[in-house]
Amino acid sequence: MRFGTMKRLEEMLENAINDTFEERAYDESRLSRLEVKWKRFLSSSVGQKHRMQEEQRKIKMLISDISHQTKTPIANILLYSQLLQEKETDPELIPIVENIKEQSEKLDFLIRSLVKASRLESEVLILQPKKAPIMPCIAAAAAGAEEAAAKRQITLVVKDTDVQACFDRKWTEEAIGNLIDNAIKYSPLGSEVQISVTDYEMFAAVHVTDAGIGIREEEQAQVFERFYRSREVAEEKGVGIGLYLVREIALKQGGYVKLKSKHGVGSTFSFYIVKR
Repeated sequence: MRFGTMKRLEEMLENAINDTFEERAYDESRLSRLEVKWKRFLSSSVGQKHRMQEEQRKIKMLISDISHQTKTPIANILLYSQLLQEKETDPELIPIVENIKEQSEKLDFLIRSLVKASRLESEVLILQPKKAPIMPCIAAAAAGAEEAAAKRQITLVVKDTDVQACFDRKWTEEAIGNLIDNAIKYSPLGSEVQISVTDYEMFAAVHVTDAGIGIREEEQAQVFERFYRSREVAEEKGVGIGLYLVREIALKQGGYVKLKSKHGVGSTFSFYIVKR
């Protein structure tokens, strides 16, 4: 292959990498057959990349619109249902008002969770991991779950650690908080939920252990799927998106999630974070 051809092929590739490739910059009448095919391939690739960027822009706008347009109506419904709950004295209407409030809270949680999931899936939101001690993040997540734990008389046992890892503080706190909330929800009254950390060579693993109903082996791979809910917890509040978010947050920052569970005994969810 001639030196001039090789140089032009290299130039085309370099422009494509730098996102400066323009089809009109190359005259097909002056290129070899290989160069023409290479140009068409790069033109197609660049065009596809621009279409994907446009789709991501539209998705970002849609997510923003959904979040903005639903925030006020749902907040008003929650406010009015709370006012009704405080003022309603008719024994026949009280359960109806409570149900309205409960369903409104569920809708609010569902929309907020779907917006978070959509941002992660569409890569509209980019996580920014930084090296830092993991204990403040765990402590904040546990503090956010204290009220829910108190309602079920559950003790949160947080074991101290000086381990550092590379993680996005906001989203890692969200993931650990989801694991703690999940443990509280499915644990028996008066039990313990333990949060601890294991320091491995490449990872720091945050373990959340409960004494709940456990998860059958045949269901363990499914619990991280979006909207999946076991038949055994169908009566409990939830929409089946918390563990899905946990898995996505772990993957987005180079980690993963493991589950160890025995039906009828309890579960341990482990959130692995890279230490680099």
